Amino acid sequence: MIKVKDVKKSFFNDGTEISVLKDISFEIESGEVVSIMGPSGIGKSTLLNIMGTLEQPDGGEICYNNQEPFKLNEKEIARFRNTHIGFVFQFHHLLPEFTALENVLIPTLIYGNKFTPENEQRATDILERVGLGSRIHHRPAALSGGERQRVAVARALINNPLVVLADEPSGNLDVQNSAMLIELLLELNEKYRTTFIIATHNPDIAARSHKLLLLDNGRISTKQ
Repeated sequence: MIKVKDVKKSFFNDGTEISVLKDISFEIESGEVVSIMGPSGIGKSTLLNIMGTLEQPDGGEICYNNQEPFKLNEKEIARFRNTHIGFVFQFHHLLPEFTALENVLIPTLIYGNKFTPENEQRATDILERVGLGSRIHHRPAALSGGERQRVAVARALINNPLVVLADEPSGNLDVQNSAMLIELLLELNEKYRTTFIIATHNPDIAARSHKLLLLDNGRISTKQ
């Protein structure tokens, strides 16, 4: 479903070129949970950002079901991202003035799409699925850290994306909430067959993934 081929990315620091990703290639099947592990600062977030079309690679290809988003124009890439890719970050990035339900609905309102009862029902259903059915009208300030991150997961799922990219999703949570989030992601994968790609330091997530990608020195190795 996803093919990454010969992806390269470098940055410049005081005129010195630093090669972060070197000819990265791998494939991911639909419905897989894939963990990406490696030392801090090694390029995991950069790789996720490229896969999510938030950054352009210096070379190589990203292909989703035989479609290459980087061959689209800027507006088309943004629409592709909104409709096909969900994001969960270490920090939830919820809008404080909106309720949990409204935060989840935001991706459905981009590009002039109108609010519909069907979207509201889907958002409500997903929030119930992540254990927040009684909290849908609460604003982020009234939610715990674990609850806010669950809202962020629900928001990532609202457009029924091909893949959800999660960058250290449990990194800002305590041990109990981190364990609950892991169980939630695995449950959602099983129920919806959603593909999850997770950059993490958490060995529990890695151990329960279908595939583990190890990133080191700009290169990747794969463990099933």
